[in-house]
Amino acid sequence: MGSSKDLDLEDVDGIGPKTAQLLQSKGIVSPRHLALFTPEELIDITDMTPDRAEKILRSARELVFGSKRALKGTEFAKQFSELPRLKTHVNSIDRLLGGGLEPKAIYEFAGEFGTGKTQLCHQLCVTVQLPREKGGVSGIAVYVDTEEAFSPNRIESIAKRFELNPQQTLDNVYVIKVVNAADLEDRIRFELVKLIEHANVKLIVIDSIIALYRAEFKGREKLAERQQRLHYILDWLMRIAKVYGVYIVLTNQVIDVPVGYIEMKKPAGGNVLAHTVTHRFFLRKSREDIRVIEVLDSPRLPFKASAMFRITDRGVEDV
Repeated sequence: MGSSKDLDLEDVDGIGPKTAQLLQSKGIVSPRHLALFTPEELIDITDMTPDRAEKILRSARELVFGSKRALKGTEFAKQFSELPRLKTHVNSIDRLLGGGLEPKAIYEFAGEFGTGKTQLCHQLCVTVQLPREKGGVSGIAVYVDTEEAFSPNRIESIAKRFELNPQQTLDNVYVIKVVNAADLEDRIRFELVKLIEHANVKLIVIDSIIALYRAEFKGREKLAERQQRLHYILDWLMRIAKVYGVYIVLTNQVIDVPVGYIEMKKPAGGNVLAHTVTHRFFLRKSREDIRVIEVLDSPRLPFKASAMFRITDRGVEDV
């Protein structure tokens, strides 16, 4: 059997031509994509019986991942050390990140307007296209734009800094505009996976993850539903990150939280984001044109560690 990238839906035990056609009509493109779904999700879009859905999904997971997935700690450590890091090409930030962004993880950049979140995302859309020896992974980027923040001119300006063809660099960034939270969820579950499988996408940017949910689910009476929906789509992003080994970056807004007699800024999204995102960072303005990025939470980076950077015509640079 070839690699999971070469498999067709009919290679999954229990799937014949008719079922494969049904799954494809629902937007499921491969056994790897199918393996992301839960039985409840598959039943919801296909009306399969529970027993059949569970059997097909179990077969898909075994086909894609193998039946033996336990690793010794030393084996895991070796695999982790060999993962390619995606550099921002801001030396201070790359040192803070331990060499760059790691795949199979979700990064959150939270901060007020003008702190550099979107600028950093644009730069990553360029550096992901660089070859591995130059800190990239020779990949394509997807920019999911929920706040009308994507700037083609900015991509072209940053491309010139890295001596890349501006038009070709821009052509290697897919931009997805979404109209509401349901549209965002559909794009993530289906269109993103299709691009990853067929267009060499390595970086997914969602700018911002919270905007649509805050706008649509207003008031305390809808808070629980908002958090459930947000948790659901974050879980899907983590599934994609783990299975496809891509880099995922989210931007987030901030809220004011009273602490004694003052108000503190903290990321929106509550515990759902705090418990789901792998690495969380807070960006803020410092003196003059200097910005600061600080570790809020991470399993591998020191709490409150920080780096300074500035935003220029060439992109995000060291101070």
